[in-house]
Amino acid sequence: MRTRASLRTRGIVPPASVSPRGGMATAAPRTPFLSAAQWDLLQNMMNDSQIYMYLVCNVLEGEQENWLRTNWIYRSEAQRVFIELKFTVRDCNSFPSGGGSCKETFNLYYAESDVDYGTNFQKRQFKKIDTIAPDEITVQDDFTNRNVKLNVEVRSVGPLRKKGFYLAFQDLGACVALLSVRIYYKTCPAVLRGMAHFPETVAGADSQTLAEVRGSCVEDAVADEAPTLHCNADGEWLVPIGQCQCRAGYEAVGDQCQACPPGTFKAEVSPSGCQPCPAHTLRAPTAAAACPCEDGHFRAPTDPAAAPCTRPPSPPGSVTATGLGAAVQLRWSPPTDTGGRQDVTYSVTCEQCWPESGECRPCDGGIRYSQPPRGLAGTGVTVTDLEPHVNYTFTVEARNGVSSFSAHRSVATASISVNQTEPPRVTSVSLDGRTATSLVLSWTVPLRQQSRVWKYEVTYSKKVDENSYSVLRCEGASVTIPKLSPATAYVVRVQALTQDGHGTFSPEHEFETLPEGAESMASAAVISGSVTGVLFVLLLLAALIYVLRRRRSSRSRQSPEDVYFSKSADQLKPLKTYVDPHTYEDPNQAMLKFTTEISPSSITRQKVIGAGEFGEVYKGTLKRGKKEVPVAIKTLKVGYTEKQRVDFLSEASIMGQFCHHNIIRLEGVVSKYKPFMIITEYMENGALDKFLRDKDGEFCVIQLVGMLRGIAAGMKYLANMNYVHRDLAARNILVNSNLVCKVSDFGLSRVLEDDPEATYTTSGGKIPIRWTAPEAISYRKFTSASDVWSYGIVMWEVMSYGERPYWELSNHEVMKAINEGFRLPAPLDCPSAVYQLMMQCWQQERSRRPKFADVVSILDKLIRAPESLKTLADFDPRLLPHLCDVFAALHSLCCSASVPCFLQVCVLARFFCIFAFLHCSCSFALLHTLSRLCFVFCSFAFLHASFASLCCLRSVALLQALLHLCICALLIAILHSCMLLLRLCIFCTGFAFLHTLLHPCSLRLVFAVLYSCIAFAAFHSCLFGIFASVQF
Repeated sequence: MRTRASLRTRGIVPPASVSPRGGMATAAPRTPFLSAAQWDLLQNMMNDSQIYMYLVCNVLEGEQENWLRTNWIYRSEAQRVFIELKFTVRDCNSFPSGGGSCKETFNLYYAESDVDYGTNFQKRQFKKIDTIAPDEITVQDDFTNRNVKLNVEVRSVGPLRKKGFYLAFQDLGACVALLSVRIYYKTCPAVLRGMAHFPETVAGADSQTLAEVRGSCVEDAVADEAPTLHCNADGEWLVPIGQCQCRAGYEAVGDQCQACPPGTFKAEVSPSGCQPCPAHTLRAPTAAAACPCEDGHFRAPTDPAAAPCTRPPSPPGSVTATGLGAAVQLRWSPPTDTGGRQDVTYSVTCEQCWPESGECRPCDGGIRYSQPPRGLAGTGVTVTDLEPHVNYTFTVEARNGVSSFSAHRSVATASISVNQTEPPRVTSVSLDGRTATSLVLSWTVPLRQQSRVWKYEVTYSKKVDENSYSVLRCEGASVTIPKLSPATAYVVRVQALTQDGHGTFSPEHEFETLPEGAESMASAAVISGSVTGVLFVLLLLAALIYVLRRRRSSRSRQSPEDVYFSKSADQLKPLKTYVDPHTYEDPNQAMLKFTTEISPSSITRQKVIGAGEFGEVYKGTLKRGKKEVPVAIKTLKVGYTEKQRVDFLSEASIMGQFCHHNIIRLEGVVSKYKPFMIITEYMENGALDKFLRDKDGEFCVIQLVGMLRGIAAGMKYLANMNYVHRDLAARNILVNSNLVCKVSDFGLSRVLEDDPEATYTTSGGKIPIRWTAPEAISYRKFTSASDVWSYGIVMWEVMSYGERPYWELSNHEVMKAINEGFRLPAPLDCPSAVYQLMMQCWQQERSRRPKFADVVSILDKLIRAPESLKTLADFDPRLLPHLCDVFAALHSLCCSASVPCFLQVCVLARFFCIFAFLHCSCSFALLHTLSRLCFVFCSFAFLHASFASLCCLRSVALLQALLHLCICALLIAILHSCMLLLRLCIFCTGFAFLHTLLHPCSLRLVFAVLYSCIAFAAFHSCLFGIFASVQF
């Protein structure tokens, strides 16, 4: 913190001349004050130093008003200035007879202006800053001992907006010596923090305002976003956000970035230091981001800069090829030198040569490998489907992550000649058609072996006589077997014939011919089936056209509201159930499953809009491709505990499971970088309770009910997901620019240490009493029914425009009232149907409360029938807070006042209660007359109380002057004592009747209240009569 002064900081310089108030005089340039004639400029010695002071001490001259004004002070860049005063005040008792009008304080004023008014002094231009009172007063003995008590007081004034200002000191009869006036303002000093320069910044005018200042990184340091500090009104830097880090090739030394010395490197922007070059690298130059590799050594793209350089492996050892008929098994051993890497793989290529022609070429795609031939991790593979009488050469190459950077290949080869192969084999036989006397068959052979097939041989026989069979040869892969018996089963086998011999038979297949006459029946069945299918398709098309026409006509008759609210419950019913993230051993698993990770580079934080349990909440933007969308950003504060981290991630995991128009939408999280962040959609109008208080009376009833409908729809979705909110309140409902209300804040399972509403503590945390159902308070039984109770309180908050539930009652009084059957009265201008729904939500038995689906249905009906909202609830709740205030004041005064004041309060309270009772029970036709009559009674009571209070004075002259008034007061007291008992009894009876109507459950208390009031009346009468007699 730094301060800058605009006046001298020690002493007061003397003026060249001073003029009386109203006159004109020219002061010397060094003179800081313009004084009235009563302020004297004196020279004195203090602590062996010569000082000047302004002194005024006219305490013996009656009423005083002496002014001392400074010259015009240029404000410069200050917004709030501080005034330090050093002064002495003399004790009034040190003057004869107490000094008459002596005071021991003086007043400090100021006035702003854009120009210097010179000696022109206008009292009306000045505004009072404060009354200055000394901590220590200089008494007579101090003057004798030359021990003057010096006082130092500091005051501030702001915000200042004009170019300059004046200060003025008003004396009203004190003996004051003004020794020093120092005027200064505060700045946050220029500072180097987190390798960022922050310039000197003038402190703000408001003590609650934080000025955001962006810093600039030191040389060779960078930051993803400019680091910021916040300057408060006391000149202190607070809330650091972001920091600079040294770029690649530089390390932090203090608050500066220093280049990495030769032989060391730093690969990335990070707070780490430089590292020595790894193995198989050359000596790095100054400020190196990586060390170059030696010749023959390389670094893979995935290798970190700190990893040593490596080289390709040596060839694999002892490659062998073993023939297995038409297959070859290849084997080899690992290379003797892996190049310093563990990611060694193998690739196998094949070349085939024909001995007759000597022609060689790569193997075609007909051969098959037991494993993919590239990227083999093992040291063996089997090759099949090889051609006979062909020489094969297999090449095995060893590779690792840097082989692609070297022109040299690490290979080994093995050759083998294949002389015989596996004969072709028919793999499957299928029935393509049949009649009573024939079968149509087809089969398949592997594509590679088809060229070697000469003919096919089909062997078939009757199933009942397998000893006799027939053979049929064909050239194609299909055949028709004729001259068969009807309705007979045949066993069929097929084999391929080659130039080298016969192949193996296919498995036996059984087929049966049709019975005689079955062809005509089959034809008739085909025809009838075709006709039936066509008729069915036509019928289906007709039904579809009918349904589409009905739907189009019904839509044309529906209003936009009906279309919006006509969605069925099945459409809104979620397809999944809420999963508690606390059931996971690692909360990161739940977060990865239910949330989307967002890169911090796509997030821009703009300004602080609030502070939550975990840290600050910012407004910012999220970049999606070329589009930026506004978002709200929750951050996890520095120095968080493990529990706070788990709760923070759990809240994100909970939000990520919800997808509904009236539930706050989670955009994603940042969990791989610090600070941790939760990104949600941005709600322009903020919390519902504050929004309604700011917009009091600006919405119609249908808009308020629409908001309630949105909240109920969101809670219905949560209830269907089996999620219990536990903290449903207007402060946890957010409103966007389209007045859409969305449920938020899904973290009540945490301990609400900073929530002022959560003041009732149980073993599981703190509970917001005013919004929580009775069974949840008493037994911590949270269900969807307890959320319905909270929703009823939210309804009351919305209809009362954000008023505090249960007003100023304490939490203990709220719990007691609810258990005794008290419910919040209807807000002003609240529709009767809406208040009835509130009362249903506040049923003591939770099983009798409506479901959220029922609430949505009821509100939909009210919105579709606006005329049902015109009937208002008839109870006016404004009377209750006033009566509570009156009885609270009565209790306070009765406990502390004197006897006359006590009697005065009793009279006033009696007449006020009579007036309140008449105001509640009389018809509107008699209200005006009765009110005027009660005000007459109150005026008489005030006069009577005034006489009683004046009698408390012990001045003999005053008692003689008011003797006749005391006699009148005695007569009035006697009459009043006779009538008081009767009036109070009548009042108590009427009040008890009213109380019984409002609270039937409290009928047993009526008689106790009545007896207490009668006793109170008798006691009042006795005291009043005794006091009047004593005064007389």
